[in-house]
Amino acid sequence: MTHLDLETLERAVRTYGEVPPGTVVGIDPTDATDTLTRLYAVRRSGGVPLVGAADGLTRPPPDAGFAVLTSGSTGRPRAVVRSWASWQCSFAPFSAVTGIGAGDVVAVPGPLSASLFLFAAVHALESGARAVLTSRWQPAAGIAAIADATAVHLTPTMLTTVLDRAPTALADTSVVCAGARLTEPLAERAAAAGARLTHYYGAAELSFVATGGHEHDLRPFPGVAVEVRAGEIWGRSDYLAAGYLGATGPLRTDADGWATVGDLGRRHPDGRLHVTGRGDQLVVSGGASVPVEDVETALQTVLPGREVVVLGLPHPQLGEVVTAVVVDDRELPARDELRRRLADLLEPAYRPRRWLAVAELPRTHAGKPARGRLRTDLATGDLVGRPLP
Repeated sequence: MTHLDLETLERAVRTYGEVPPGTVVGIDPTDATDTLTRLYAVRRSGGVPLVGAADGLTRPPPDAGFAVLTSGSTGRPRAVVRSWASWQCSFAPFSAVTGIGAGDVVAVPGPLSASLFLFAAVHALESGARAVLTSRWQPAAGIAAIADATAVHLTPTMLTTVLDRAPTALADTSVVCAGARLTEPLAERAAAAGARLTHYYGAAELSFVATGGHEHDLRPFPGVAVEVRAGEIWGRSDYLAAGYLGATGPLRTDADGWATVGDLGRRHPDGRLHVTGRGDQLVVSGGASVPVEDVETALQTVLPGREVVVLGLPHPQLGEVVTAVVVDDRELPARDELRRRLADLLEPAYRPRRWLAVAELPRTHAGKPARGRLRTDLATGDLVGRPLP
């Protein structure tokens, strides 16, 4: 765990040499302080820093400031390139939304190869705050970092772990929770522990889209226009990325400056945005389109504190069968009992037909469950799940 402020970083930057302008430079994310120092040094000498491997990438556009890795839930990293200004112009509104600014001590307990944690660290430094860095998520180190902090950035899974292991750690702390949907019960639990909670929805390609207290309280982030077109969420702002270096991804744009990554949602009459699922997170089973995030939300109600991933596995008659994969870290209820608990929460077509327990989930570089890899490993037998009795 290290503490870093912008003045200390600036002194370290001066010790690094120049790189040719426009060159993409891969930066090892193992040591968070060194990662940020190299990122600033490469950017200021005209290069394009990428936290992670820089192999097989195309030449960046002229206004490229840096690149970040994203894999969504597929587990296949892509390099998203953007201008420095596209992040810089969001710093003030982000501070206004979260209350994080000069004088704060901000814990960033996740890997800087993930765009949400890299933004957290850069925003803290550029806002005059001090960052507490751990380089990767380890619960004990993360909780220790929070003890030194006035603010912290967490994913919902991290938040659950902190509340389970150190219920008082978040008292009077500004908590920014992103990277996955934040359920209302989890938000209420964090608030009961004394946290000042901010949730946001976005993507590495779009940056911020909407913010609120939890998944059902999302409204457009300051400076962002939001539309839902044929069920897809589109956004327009100064925060958008320029595209990809090398392998392409789901980002699509139109001539009027709007962009989408294919995420699904709807707008409420009062202006709230409801995100119903990531673009690749629909299970089509027997003709029914099942948004997996809706099923996962219900499962978090009947299995509080457990990590559950819902996906579709091949089925000869249905096409796909809705499957719940549960991390088997302690005793699980029987399958019939889980079905009974879900009866009032989900339509019949949405209820999982298969239940599997696994020791651990494959993960992306950002620590999220790698759905694509999980689906493939289960289908090929590389990962064997234990059927619930």
